[in-house]
Amino acid sequence: MILEMKVPSPGESITEVEIAAWLVEDGDYVEKDQAIAEVDSDKATLELPAEASGTITLKAEEGDAVDVGAVVCHIDTSAEKPEGGAAPKVEAKEETPKKESAPAPQASETKTYATGSASPAAKKILAEKGMDAGSIKGTGKDGRVTKEDAVKAVPSMGTPTGGSRGTSRSKMSMLRRKVAERLVEAKNTTAMLTTFNEVDMSPIFELRKEYKETFKTKHGVSLGFMSFFTLAVVRALKMYPAVNSMIDGKEMISYDFCDISIAVSGPKGLMVPVMRNVENLSFRGVESEVKRLAIRARDGQITVDEMTGGTFTISNGGVFGSMLSTPIINPPQSGILGMHNIVERPVAIDGKVEIRPIMYVALSYDHRIIDGKESVGFLVAVKEALENPIELLMDNDVKKALEL
Repeated sequence: MILEMKVPSPGESITEVEIAAWLVEDGDYVEKDQAIAEVDSDKATLELPAEASGTITLKAEEGDAVDVGAVVCHIDTSAEKPEGGAAPKVEAKEETPKKESAPAPQASETKTYATGSASPAAKKILAEKGMDAGSIKGTGKDGRVTKEDAVKAVPSMGTPTGGSRGTSRSKMSMLRRKVAERLVEAKNTTAMLTTFNEVDMSPIFELRKEYKETFKTKHGVSLGFMSFFTLAVVRALKMYPAVNSMIDGKEMISYDFCDISIAVSGPKGLMVPVMRNVENLSFRGVESEVKRLAIRARDGQITVDEMTGGTFTISNGGVFGSMLSTPIINPPQSGILGMHNIVERPVAIDGKVEIRPIMYVALSYDHRIIDGKESVGFLVAVKEALENPIELLMDNDVKKALEL
C-alpha cells in the first residue's frame, strides 16, 4: 500500500512551508514516527515525522515551498524492513547523456604596447603601483606612455586592484523572509518614534556581586540582567497601560496582563518567544523562563504557540556589543525596549565626576496610541526601577525577592 504523506498545518494562518532539509534519502526504509524532514514555516522550524513504516519516495526537493496539505513523499507500507537495518537501494537511473558545452567565447584581444615604450617617469609610477606599461595605451609619440598617462592609469581609491571578488547567492529561509516582511510592515504601518535614556547600573552590579553565587546555587540559574529589566518593564506597563496596548482596526485593545516577548538569536535567525503572565513571576521565575526559551530557540524546538501573543518586547543588543540602536516594533505590539552594552562612563554625581557603569536604553513606540508623555514617562519609570531596585522591585527585602 502506498501512503501519501501530506504537509500538516503547523499553526493557524500558515498556508505554506518550505522543505528546509530531508533527514532521509529517496528509497530509505523509515520507521513510523521517525523524523524524515525539517520544515520551515514563517514562524518556526518543525520536524516532520513518518506516518507509517516503509520505503520512502521523496516528492519535493530541499528548498521547495509547498502548500499545507500538499503531498511531499510516498511511503510503501508493504515493503519489508531490510535485514541489518540497511535501506534498500534505489535502482540506478539511466544517465542522460550530457550535452556538449559550447566552447567559451574567446575574450576579445586588447591591443598592447611594448613595455619599453614608456618614459622613465611613467615607468617609475607604474612600477610603484605594480602595473604593466604594456596594458596602457600611450598618448605620446608613436604610442609612447607618458607620465600623464601613467598617473591617469593608476587606480583611484576604492577601485579593486586584485584580491577576491567572488559573490554567492543563497535562498533566504521562510523564517527570515517572514521576519523581513514583518519589519517592513512595522516601518510602513506604524507611526514609530524612539526615545532614549541612560541607566546607572551600579545598584544592580552590587546586588549581583553579593547574591549571584547564592542565587545560582539555590535555583540553578544565574541572576542576570534580564530579570531586573523584565520586572522593571512590568512595573512601568502597569503605570502606563497604553504601552501595553495595540491597535485593531479602529479600536485599541489594552491588556491587564504582561506577556513579554524576548528577542533571541536562533540557528534559523531572530526568534521572539514569549514569557506569559510575567506580572506573576519572581526573579527566579523570569531567569528560569529566559533560560528555558533560549535553549529551545537554540535547539530549534520553539513552537508557533511559544512565539505568538506577546504584548511588549525586550531586545538585548548589548550582548553583541551594541552601544545604541532604534529597535523596530514587533507588530501588532506598540512598544519595544532596547537594551545595550554597559560601558564605564564619567558622570556627575552630587557635583562630582565619578566613573559609573552606564547603559543606554531605547523605547520605540507607536505614536498613534502612545503619546510622548507616556513614552518618556514609561522609560523614566524603567530607569527609576533599575537605579533603585531594592525599593521599587524588591519591596526593600532582597532575600525574600530572590527567594534565598
